[in-house]
Order: sequence, then C-alpha cells, then structure tokens
Amino acid sequence: MRTQAFATHTNSGLIADVRLGLTKSGQKELPSKYLYDSVGSALFEGISVLPEYGLTRADERLLRRHSEEIVARLTPPTTVAELGSGSGKKTRWMLEALSRHQHISYCPIEISRAALTMCERELSDIDSVSIVGFEREYLDGLLEVAARRRTGEQLLVLFLGSTIGNFEHPADVKFLRQMREILQPGDALLLGTDLSKPIHQLLGAYDDSLGVTAAFNLNLLARINRELDADFVLSQFEHAAKFNQDVGSVEMHIRSLKKQTVAIPAAELSVTFCEGETIWTESSHKYSLGEVFRMAEKAGFRCDAQWIDEEWPFAENLLIAE
Repeated sequence: MRTQAFATHTNSGLIADVRLGLTKSGQKELPSKYLYDSVGSALFEGISVLPEYGLTRADERLLRRHSEEIVARLTPPTTVAELGSGSGKKTRWMLEALSRHQHISYCPIEISRAALTMCERELSDIDSVSIVGFEREYLDGLLEVAARRRTGEQLLVLFLGSTIGNFEHPADVKFLRQMREILQPGDALLLGTDLSKPIHQLLGAYDDSLGVTAAFNLNLLARINRELDADFVLSQFEHAAKFNQDVGSVEMHIRSLKKQTVAIPAAELSVTFCEGETIWTESSHKYSLGEVFRMAEKAGFRCDAQWIDEEWPFAENLLIAE
C-alpha cells in the first residue's frame, strides 16, 4: 500500500526572502530553493540530460553500479528520507536494492509539490516500498520523518546531486550539523558531492549552449511575477555564470541589462537595478575528497565509504552519525 501526504505552504517565506535579498546593500541575492517551482523543476530535468551537465549522469552511474554495496553497509530495518528528491529517477536504484531485503518506507521531502507528484509517479511501481511525501523545508521534513520512525529502525538520509554544494562555507557544515542533531548514532547519510574539475568544464555545465540553464535561472523572476504580482521584464535581464576561484564555487547570477525599477506589490517593494547589477541566485561548490572528510568530521559524522565516478569527477559518500 502506498500513500502520499502533502502539507500546504504559503508565499510568506518567498515574500520575506524577496524583501531581505533584494534590499541588501551591495550584492542582491535570492535563495536557490525558489528556483524549483513546477516550471523550474521541469527545466532542471532538462538540464540534467544536457551533454554539458554531467553531474546527474555521474550521480546515477554511481547509484546504479554500487547500490548493493551501499545497502550492504546499512543496518536493517531502514527507513529512507530524501532531501530534495526531484523526480526520484536516480533514487530508484537505492530503493530497489533496499526493497530486495525488506519493506521500505520512503519519505521524499520537497518544497515543490510538482516534484513530489513526479517522484511518487516515478517510483510507485517498486514492490515493497511505501511512499509518504512531505512538502516541507529540508530540516522540518526530516524532523517529522525522524519522529515517525519505529524503535530500532535505522534512518538513511539521501542528499544526492551535490545539493550540499549550494551552501556557502561554513553553512554547509552548519547544515550537516543541524541534520546530525536530528539523527541518532548509527543513522546514515548518503551525500553526493561534485568534485573539482577544469573551470571551462564547470562553466559549460552552468551556461549551456541551448540556454536551458538561462531559462531555469530567469524563471525565478517569472515566478516572482506570477506569485507576487511583480513586473520584471525578463528580456531586460540575462543569465550569467562565473567561477569564484577564492571559494571554489560556480555562481549563477541574473544580470540587469539596463537601469530599471521593478515593482513587487505583494512584498510592498520597489527595487532599482543599475545596468550590469546582478541578483546572486545559486552557488555550487566543488569539493576535494579531503574536504568531504573534514566537513563530515566537523558535523559529527564518520565517512564510512566513498564511491567515485571518474568520467565526471563526483563522489557518493556514506556518512555514519557518531
């Protein structure tokens, strides 16, 4: 039997973050989580199959090849929570491997209802898997899943796709530490981390020739238009990607092509942009293997094993809560 549970949320968080981010002195910014509404989620699925963007394929290759090895290191019975499941396609390999040994409760946690619906549809055919989705922020959803676990169950958290790289240092360690506080000793975290690679390869992955990433980024302005009645003119902005050498991250920005003022009535806000001024929308940090070990240790985890893709340098890291 499979069920799916959703909890509604309002635009209050978006309004607060728009007010905060677009009135900052210096660099304007918006949280990357708002890129993933129904349109953004669909565009990201397109990005994941682009020839320039090898990250998702590397993630999938590792899970396909090593899911049985990963499962063999776990301690059943196991409940699975996934932070940011997306469509759930790459999660299939883990769930199929787990379900060959036990019945699995799988809890995708997403702020996008559209993504949760896609995930349930994608994975509903797997035997011995019950799906309960949570339309929540990551840590709020994980708290609910942890509260529902049965005595003696190990909790496996999936945080794939190198989403951890969207957190600036030291926020990535802080987030993992907050996650660790929810977990019990012996619980597991399967953490995806994109690894360092040549700058031209990285920039191509975040500024593809077809313009899908540009559409994904600019959809954030379209979302604010739709949900907050703003009057962004998308043709007066452009997507920009750059590599920040100092911190080892690719940054996505939205650049204003002219001096202009945008009204955002639902946020009771009017924002003026200079020509060339940008909104910073996402960072994607690229790790070394040593960084992953140090980050895990600082957050209260032990790195039990790593699996590395050589075609597109990427690592799946199995971390055990100490």
